[in-house]
Amino acid sequence: MAAAHLAIAAIVIAGLLVAGCTEPPREAERRDAETGRWYTVEQVMQGAPLYVAYCASCHGGQAEGAEEWRRRLPDGRWRPPPLNGTAHTWHHPLWQLRQQIREGSDPEHGDMPPFADILSAAEIDAVIAWFQSHWPDRIYAAWLDYDANFPAP
Repeated sequence: MAAAHLAIAAIVIAGLLVAGCTEPPREAERRDAETGRWYTVEQVMQGAPLYVAYCASCHGGQAEGAEEWRRRLPDGRWRPPPLNGTAHTWHHPLWQLRQQIREGSDPEHGDMPPFADILSAAEIDAVIAWFQSHWPDRIYAAWLDYDANFPAP
């Protein structure tokens, strides 16, 4: 009987060890059951001061975008758009939002600098969480469909 208990204990311990070695859940697996949002309240709270420090001077304090953001500058580049769900930002899957922040904009289209050397991957996610938290549920739901249909290359 003791050998049977030892065998069961060994199986349980082995299972726990294997479970502890798995990858962290992907965004889709972490989605809040009620809202479908991939981020946590903690990420939104972490993202707020980062957004203020690195994004608000161009994209506005509440992610409302630059004045006349729909009008090109004289040199043909675009002004910073809103990130609050009222512009095209929701037409970009999560991988592309991350890439845009890491690498900055194409110099022919805008002035956004790259943040890869300034913000960690977790901080970039926190900034995205902050501005996505401003998106109305209907915009976020549309983005979820868009995100699911445009996986990372």
